[in-house]
Amino acid sequence: LIFPGWEPLDVYGPMEILYLLQGSYPVAVSLISYEEGPVSAVIPTLSNLQVRPHTVATHSLENAPPLDVLIAPGGRGVNYALDTANDTRIEKFIASRYESTPYVLSVCNGAAWLAKAGVLKGLRATTNKATWAWVTQPSHGEGIEWVPTARWIQNKGNKVWTSSGISAGIDMTYAFLKYLYGTEKVNSVMNIMEYTPHGDADWDSFSVVHNVPGADKNRSLSDCVAPAGIEPDCS
Repeated sequence: LIFPGWEPLDVYGPMEILYLLQGSYPVAVSLISYEEGPVSAVIPTLSNLQVRPHTVATHSLENAPPLDVLIAPGGRGVNYALDTANDTRIEKFIASRYESTPYVLSVCNGAAWLAKAGVLKGLRATTNKATWAWVTQPSHGEGIEWVPTARWIQNKGNKVWTSSGISAGIDMTYAFLKYLYGTEKVNSVMNIMEYTPHGDADWDSFSVVHNVPGADKNRSLSDCVAPAGIEPDCS
């Protein structure tokens, strides 16, 4: 899904992994928005910004094809749609496709889309730590167990996945694709990207940086990491 004000890395981080993985597995990506055509990453109220990336929606909400995986990214456009424009089209689309879509994922404050759609009721979930208070407000959805320290969460038979902020979408997508396809090819893709994934789903040090209520301030903020498939030496 994309919309005015989509966050570029929320969309293109996961897409980069899919782009490289298509050499090993059949992958087709649809970019779905309100209408087909160019969609700006800048919301209307910030029209004076000089960095104004666009991407092209291949489908509208009305003509979107059946989906195996639905990814709801975040960005300023989520806040704009829910707080300013009172636009419910995306949350209604998610709700209408939920039962027929095997996997539903969110990145960053895109979790607010899932919450508003009722997808997260009764589930554990996480979101961007910098916008934690906004996403987790009860008006977006009740009966959700928001987990402050998680980098990403998978639940309900691995159908629903939610990630922390922006770059965490890459980490979640890495874990999700390992779940689907195993480690060998997915690790190879990450190493082609020269990206070291954060492997601990339960720990996001940015929960401390952004002072999220319930964050574990006794844990070290330093990560011991290594390239995908390599055991880190933390001695």
